[in-house]
Amino acid sequence: MPDRMPVVFLPHGGGPWPFVDLGFDDKPGFDALSGYLRSVRAVPKTGPKALLVISAHWEEPLPTVMTAERPPMLYDYYGFPPESYALTWPAPGHPKLAERVRQLLGAAGFQTAADPQRGYDHGTFVPLKLTYPEADVPVVQLSLKQGLDPQEHLAMGRALAPLRDEGVFIIGSGMTFHNLRAFMDPRSRGIAEQFDAWLRESATLEPKERDGRLIHWEEAPVARLAHPREEHLLPLMVIAGAAGSDRGTTAYNATFMGLRLSAYHFG
Repeated sequence: MPDRMPVVFLPHGGGPWPFVDLGFDDKPGFDALSGYLRSVRAVPKTGPKALLVISAHWEEPLPTVMTAERPPMLYDYYGFPPESYALTWPAPGHPKLAERVRQLLGAAGFQTAADPQRGYDHGTFVPLKLTYPEADVPVVQLSLKQGLDPQEHLAMGRALAPLRDEGVFIIGSGMTFHNLRAFMDPRSRGIAEQFDAWLRESATLEPKERDGRLIHWEEAPVARLAHPREEHLLPLMVIAGAAGSDRGTTAYNATFMGLRLSAYHFG
């Protein structure tokens, strides 16, 4: 049996930020996040057989998996330079893992679906182009479930936990602050700091208390100012569920474009 894989929640930044000029002068912040993302490859003690990625940028009525053997690129961002629409990251898919994901979720009572056409969205290819630049590990994406119920997504993660003993590295890709309308507002810095402090405390608590806090995340200070819509927070719920009894650690905590972000590792 391979070593049990850790699970990771990481911030993926904004659009294709590491690969094009966004016109925003934040070299220390960009360097800190890109350096962290490069380091994620070394988090598992042994190389994973495959990655399962839950991206904030995919929602479906049912939890849905990508099943293509060679997933295409999905440039799901707008208004960036032309070169951002020519980025490539040709990681292979893994149809057998996709079927295993559906099997585990089905055994936990979830109806699921498959998508043979879906490509890698920027919540997956942008950070993982830094983590796995050779695109040499098979990848399956799993969608969020519409409704964005935190308890359901914790349950999804718990159902997927056996994959950790099967050589699968589970990664949640989101953001700990995601309010695009307020992104350039200087007042947002205080909001991001306050919410991130609450989240750092919550994600590293004893697992039962951690999960309870995450279920009721809307009760946190400035929660809806940090996340008017919670799709960028929900991958953390899946990761916390898959973490089970493992306590979290804060693996990255820095500012990006002036806003406080963090990443969490479990196991």
